[in-house]
Order: sequence, then C-alpha cells, then structure tokens
Amino acid sequence: MSDIRNFCIIAHIDHGKSTLADRLLQITGTITEREMQEQMLDDMDLERERGITIKSHAIKLNYVRPNGEKYFFNLIDTPGHVDFAYEVSRALKACEGAILVVDATQGIEAQTISNLYQAIEQGLEIIPVLNKIDLPSSDPEGVGQQVVDLIGCKMEEILHVSGKTGEGVPELLEAIVERVPAPKEEVDKPLRALIFDSIFNTYRGSVAYVRVIEGVLRKGERFRFMANDMEYNAEDVGYLRMSYEPTQELRAGDVGYVIGSVKSLQDVRVGDTITHVKNGATVPIPGYQEAKPMVFSGIFPTQSEDFEDLRSALEKLQLNDASLSYEPETSKALGFGFRAGFLGLLHMEIVQERLDREFDIDIITTVPNVQYEVELEDKSKIRVDNPSQMPEVGEISTIYEPYIKANIITPAEYIGPIMKLCQERRGIYVNQMFMQNNRVEITYELPMAEVVFDFYDRLKSGTRGYASLDYEFIEYRPGQLVRLDILLNGDQVDALSSISHRDKAYYQGRKVCAKLKELIPRQQFEVAVQAAIGSRIIARDSVRALRKDVTAKCYGGDISRKRKLLEKQKEGKKRMKQVGAVEIPQEAFLAVLSMDDDDW
Repeated sequence: MSDIRNFCIIAHIDHGKSTLADRLLQITGTITEREMQEQMLDDMDLERERGITIKSHAIKLNYVRPNGEKYFFNLIDTPGHVDFAYEVSRALKACEGAILVVDATQGIEAQTISNLYQAIEQGLEIIPVLNKIDLPSSDPEGVGQQVVDLIGCKMEEILHVSGKTGEGVPELLEAIVERVPAPKEEVDKPLRALIFDSIFNTYRGSVAYVRVIEGVLRKGERFRFMANDMEYNAEDVGYLRMSYEPTQELRAGDVGYVIGSVKSLQDVRVGDTITHVKNGATVPIPGYQEAKPMVFSGIFPTQSEDFEDLRSALEKLQLNDASLSYEPETSKALGFGFRAGFLGLLHMEIVQERLDREFDIDIITTVPNVQYEVELEDKSKIRVDNPSQMPEVGEISTIYEPYIKANIITPAEYIGPIMKLCQERRGIYVNQMFMQNNRVEITYELPMAEVVFDFYDRLKSGTRGYASLDYEFIEYRPGQLVRLDILLNGDQVDALSSISHRDKAYYQGRKVCAKLKELIPRQQFEVAVQAAIGSRIIARDSVRALRKDVTAKCYGGDISRKRKLLEKQKEGKKRMKQVGAVEIPQEAFLAVLSMDDDDW
C-alpha cells in the first residue's frame, strides 16, 4: 500500500498540464517513443483540435526510483477552463496530492487560484511547479514569489520544470514519492469505492471508473450501487493504463475500472458508492455536490424522426458528462426536443460538437438563457429557464436574476477596457487588488445573463488574451426584466423569444428584426417581422413580396384591363397571407446567437 501515490495535475488553461502529463508518461516508460504524440491522454478529437482538455483522464504509471524501489502512480490530468471546473472537483476526490502547475511566463491566473482552493478544501498535499522555464520570457523568480505569497510555501519547495523538454521532471517524480502521502491501508473494512467518472461502451455497457477507499473489490463478486440498490456481477476489474489492464482485484487505495454489464445508463451515477451485496458498507462516501447548470438552451433535431436517436445520444453523453442535464420540451416552431442545462457557453458548444461527431445527429439550438426566479402576485415563486414559460406581465410581481462574482486577473494597462466592458454589462464594482509583476485582480458582481453570450471573447480581445476570468454564483437579485417576443405575420416564434433587460430590449428587438429580414426567404406575400414586449410592438421590419408582372401580356389596350389584373393579384396575395406559413431557415437561429454587441 505504501508504494501507491494518487495525484492529479491542476492549473489554469494553457499552463501546460497535458504536456507535463505526456513527459511523466514518457519518462516512466508507460508509453514507448514510437507511440508518443502530443496530448497523449486527450482521447477526443475535439480535445486535440482545440488544444484543451475537456474530460479529466486517469492513468496508472510504474515508477522505479534510482535506488531501485518500485512505485505505482495514479495520475489524473484535469481541464483548466472555468466551464469544466466540475471535472476538477471530481478528480480531487480520488487523490491525496495535487501538482499545482503555474506558467513561468504568465504567472498566477484566476483558475489557478480557484483550483488551488478546491484542492486545499479536500486536504490534499500541494506540490507547486513552475512550468515552461525553457522559454526566454520566463520569470521563475517573480512568479515563484507569487506562488510563495499564495500558498505560503518556501521558495526551495517550488520545482522548476519544462514539460516540453523534460527538464526537472525526474526531480518532480521524486518529489511525488516523498511529499504525496500514501493512501490509508484499510483493506479489512467493508468495500467502499467512489465512482469518479464513467463512460459507455457499446459492447460492454457502462464502465465505472472508481477509487477504492476501503476494502477489496474482486473479479466475479456481486456488488451494488448504494444510490439505487441495483446489484451487478463484477465481470471485469482492472487498472487504467493507455488501454484497460484486467486484474483479479482492486485494493484500498487503487484507482481502476469495473465492468458489470450495466445496460441501464441511469444506474451508474458519478459520485455514487459501490459496495458488496453481502456484508457491504452501510454508509456511502460523501459524494459530490450536484453540478448547477448556468446556461439553458433548447436542442431540437432538424428531422423530427431523429427525436429518439437524440434522446439515446443525450443519455450516453450524460453518463460521460455528469454536469449535463436535460428534459423533454416542445416548440411550435421546432417540434419535439429537449431543454438542456450547461455549465457555460463553451460546455454548450462542446456538447453540440459531440452530438454531431459521435452520434451524427443534426440539431438546432435555441437562444441560450439563464434561469430566473419569478415571484407572482400571489407571492408564490417559480423557476423559469425558458422564455415561453414566462407568465403574462399582469401576473408577475418581481423577476429575480442570477448574479455572479467575477474575478478578473489582468496586466495593469488593461484596467480601463475591462472596467468599460463590465459597466456596459451592468456590473457592480467590488474592489481591485494590485499583485506582483504589474498585475491586478479586479472583482465585479455581474448578472449571469450578461456574461453568458460573448463576455469571455470580448474580455480576451480587449486585453490581447492576457486577462483570465473565474466566476462563482452568489445569489438572485431583483431586476427590470422583460420577455422579448418575435412575431412573424402576427404569430409568435417561441424559439426566438428571449428574456432581456428593459433598457436593452428595444435595441435587441430592432437588431433581431433586421437580421431576420435578411435571412427569411421572400414569399409570394409580404411578411411582417415584429418584436414585442407583451402586447406592445417595439420594432418592425417587412420582407417584401415577390411580385409577378401580371400585366406583361397586355400590349396596349384599355387601362381598365390592366387594373382588373392587378386587383385580382392583390386579392390572391391577401388570401395567401391568411393561409401561408413562413419557414424559418436554420441560419436564422444561428445568426441570432452570434449577433455582436457592437451592433446594438
């Protein structure tokens, strides 16, 4: 037991977690030089293309010390983006230590601090590491001082490594052995194993990734999930290497997988505890806090017959991504679909991409919204995450919107653009704190709805990519909010409805109408595109009718003949307008999503 070390790598996005993990795999001989490629643990095409980690990845390494002692490392590489912070919290539960990676050129960023606090809460041993010391612009002294100020360690405890060249990595391996505590030896107790991740395998059903806290899980034994009391047979157990490595048993302290032909996808829940059927544990391990979705959007198949395929695809995705939530909903414009909850816009984008690539389903997504609390006149409260659920204006007493606390770390010269951006987004200034290296931490309280769309992109472009953002939900506050409806020929298009601040609703309505005018194909009749708040129309555009020249066949002759033909055409158009339906192209939904704020 004393030869096992469980640890994860935490850092801000792009500070070199996955590259460092590659070097650890290489130096310990887990993979050969021939197999070596960048982002070895990132097995999704999306991860490689974008150069980001989306899922945390666990792997077992064998390490032999210079004196010949053998150790087993269970390494978990974690994502750095704020949208996938939930993945990080799960990885920390399965470890005793954490390697805190800080970019020696960038210094401490917002997500570095956020992940560090999570690791300290779990009581993990922190090993601070300065990465990218091979770059000419690195500043190990200055950044090292930042780390000392942040976690209170000594300067000599900070390791200097280069994930790219491998410099300093052997010293890091030694530090893991010496500093990270071994797991507790609790083999004699009843089995308790924490599920920290799961995936779906087409041939073998659900595969649970577990960290055995107490007891022993042997191949062929009956086990049960404590959340729902479902029983299964452990057909296969083993370690997580580059591929699955079967073994006879997983002991306390081990990290591995268990396969039990679990066909029902709902049975395997991340955060659940596995125990034996006979003489099992009675108290489950404290699981994770439920991930709170921040952004809600409708997902509809472009072909209505793909509805069931979309349902099964979302089920499988949810198994792999516990922070995704969904429920069925219907729309007049788009038919049957699902209302899905995401942790942020990047998370939503990734889910869309995965539905397209892994399951080959074409989908339409509606305008993302956050969840509001609505207090009605009778003092009852309801939660609304879909604009079509919003009650009529006369029934509403107060609408409460979610606020977040945003910590932005930036070089001092960009304070002006950041403050301007936050003020535009109805931000409330809290404080600013000057750090070393001419960097500033600015704290604002912002409405979640203002951050959802393109706040992150605007923040990055306004600071040439130097600013970093971390946020957490604080509370619901009353706001001047209205439902903005889009009407086509007087019929409401529920998929284009949105909830907006009263001051911005007029500009937003005008902008959406102008956009739809460009995108809706011309019909044989005039199409009125309107934006409305309740029964009050606040903006209007018209898509002009296609006109056929009905008088072309009249060469000269009496004027009354031409007039008669024009009157007949007019009557026909009037009749057509009453029965004609307007198809909204998919581009229109996408265009409404991608409207720039500059155009408001």
